[in-house]
Amino acid sequence: MKICSLASGSKGNCLYLECGNTRLLIDVGMSLRETLLRMELCGIDPTGVNAVLLTHEHVDHIRSAGSFARKFGVPVVASHMVCQKAEKYLKKVRLIEFESGVAFSFRDVQVDPFPITHDSCDPVGFVVESDEGRCGSVTDLGIVTRLVADKLRSCRFLNLESNHDMDMLMNGPYPWDLKQRIKSRHGHLSNAESLELLHDLAHEGLEVLVMAHLSEVNNHPDHVVANTESFLRDQNVCSPIIVIGDQFKSSCLIEI
Repeated sequence: MKICSLASGSKGNCLYLECGNTRLLIDVGMSLRETLLRMELCGIDPTGVNAVLLTHEHVDHIRSAGSFARKFGVPVVASHMVCQKAEKYLKKVRLIEFESGVAFSFRDVQVDPFPITHDSCDPVGFVVESDEGRCGSVTDLGIVTRLVADKLRSCRFLNLESNHDMDMLMNGPYPWDLKQRIKSRHGHLSNAESLELLHDLAHEGLEVLVMAHLSEVNNHPDHVVANTESFLRDQNVCSPIIVIGDQFKSSCLIEI
């Protein structure tokens, strides 16, 4: 199992995931040129990717999904509503549509797209499972529902949103209506909410944790590092490798 956070943040998101004999990109929100450059720097062969999975239709998640799919002849896998909303980005692309909440098989993995709350059409998180174990990814969600927590249990790898520090958000430069949107049920998870979920999901098999989608304006990596240090200190169940997702550079390619 291999994982690489190629980009994470409001300017573009892309996660590489290799499970069994299947290689996936979850979202491709950077330019195609930047995506390929970061893959090359991490030693990831783009011709080996089998599909692009889309979480929702916001441009920081789909910017070059179609370009990548056309260049390498791979399908884009998304819900019907996302395919419709993102139509102009997905022209001349082979589409595989799924229904949110209904797991499906793709090659040698099982993909479970579970519904989340966000101000987009039909947003989902993903759990990808193979003989090697479970991987979970969820960003751009306003609240942690019971379903979200249940779906993410027993994962070896988690890509989890930690978008904003509440004090920085409320005292920052954003207009009031945008602040309300971010902290609403259809916005983004705060650092505190992410930490609470982490404690709920802790188990001895958790090996890698990527803290994702940090706001450039309303968060700071130091706050997220402090949160993860608190998580490691306050429980003795697991001690995962921790990666802070970055907008401007990829993580290394991690193998577990």
